[in-house]
Amino acid sequence: MKRIYLIFILSYIVIYPIYSQSPIRRQVATPKVPNQVDIDYYSKKNWLMAGSQVFGLNMGIWAFDRYIQKGDFAYISMNSVKDNFKHGFIWDNDKMGTNMFLHPYHGSLYYNAARSNGFNYWESGGFALAGSAMWELFMECEFPSTNDIIATPIGGMALGEVFYRTSDLILDDRRTGSSRFGLEAAAFLVSPTRGLTRIINGDAWRKRSTSGKQFGVPDVKVDVSFGIRALELKDEVFDQGLGFASEVNVEYGDRFAGDNAKPYDFFTFRANLNGQGSQPLLGQLNIMGRLYLAELMETEKDFLSIGVYQHFDYYDSDTISDVSAKIPYKLCTPASFGVGLIYQNKRFRNWSMDAFAHANAILLGGALSDHYQVDERNYNLASGFSVKTGINIAYTDRFSVSSTYEMYRMFTWKGYPDDINWDDFDSKTLNAQGDRSQAVLHVTSLQAELKLKKQWYLTGMFINYTRDTNYKKFEDVFSKTSEGRLMLTYKF
Repeated sequence: MKRIYLIFILSYIVIYPIYSQSPIRRQVATPKVPNQVDIDYYSKKNWLMAGSQVFGLNMGIWAFDRYIQKGDFAYISMNSVKDNFKHGFIWDNDKMGTNMFLHPYHGSLYYNAARSNGFNYWESGGFALAGSAMWELFMECEFPSTNDIIATPIGGMALGEVFYRTSDLILDDRRTGSSRFGLEAAAFLVSPTRGLTRIINGDAWRKRSTSGKQFGVPDVKVDVSFGIRALELKDEVFDQGLGFASEVNVEYGDRFAGDNAKPYDFFTFRANLNGQGSQPLLGQLNIMGRLYLAELMETEKDFLSIGVYQHFDYYDSDTISDVSAKIPYKLCTPASFGVGLIYQNKRFRNWSMDAFAHANAILLGGALSDHYQVDERNYNLASGFSVKTGINIAYTDRFSVSSTYEMYRMFTWKGYPDDINWDDFDSKTLNAQGDRSQAVLHVTSLQAELKLKKQWYLTGMFINYTRDTNYKKFEDVFSKTSEGRLMLTYKF
């Protein structure tokens, strides 16, 4: 379960990640409203198919873990199931990539098993919760994980809806032959359980008179960037803190529309991939999906809306080198919801300006620990709240500047016993979020874009990460890390 999806995940991030800060936005295709025939055709609920796929997915992954990987956790029995129910949930000690990314990805497969069988956003989330509960209670001989039962279904809803709508943009039921095969293969790669559903029910090759796009063709803006990244260079030594960076930003839907009716009619997603020494391949992932919208003001000069949003944020780094012998930052919020405002100023002819502000509750998050290092975990699990603000300014399509500020306040309340013997304890049964602490984390960014030619832009970005952690049993720690990126950007 912990590694089987890696090849698919990397493909998704390269093909279609989505989040846009750039105020210069180009439409990929002319928007089209969905056909009611397609909506009716793909809205028929099939409980048996959805439930069977969730069950079969768990059984297939367990069989792989048990008979191919021969993982200790997969040697289940009736006794292990009884122990799981008797003992209950604990906080586990897997690394951040596993707990905060791979588990939500697993949840997205449950989610899309239901989504592709006629269920809506909320109903599909119920299937993701059921699939996660089945895995935690029955499919492992380790005690069920508190953080997994939160991150898997909720994070899976965010990733799952992004993947589902992305696959919907790819598919076209009017095509035949090699063109149809290529589209179906690409959609399967993006959303495997949707692809499996289409193969089982025959939609993968059934020719129809309409496209089959349940959401039509919304406003979609795509930016792809490649360049260099400098992360905390120390003592004027160009060590492993300098490397390759790529980024894909797409905005789905109209952020200034006042009539988005369904969850994720508007969403953003941003991903950063690194080719840089010991740094994680996936360095950053941000999803923001609108669940509900109310228009507060719309005139010829101003627009203001308020909405309820789901957030998924993931920032990861590792030790750079002997010169920078520390982990710069780790921050994640796979389960976060809040209220947000979006404002647009339409007063000037050649200039455009918009801004946003969000206040969120964090059900589950994580932040780097200076002391807790148990098994694969070197971060504290936590909950709390966050605030996000930003402003975008552009002069026609020639030049733009944008800035964002994110503040996360994380509380870790369940620590480990004061008299714990770190030389003799069972990490599989230690039920601790980490160090008793509260952490305040800030992510501040400044980005500028200059048009070079046609759809090519020069993009410069500066990002600052700070962390102020107040420990109950240790001295407080303040850390600061800076990052710079210089990239070429193509706007589709």
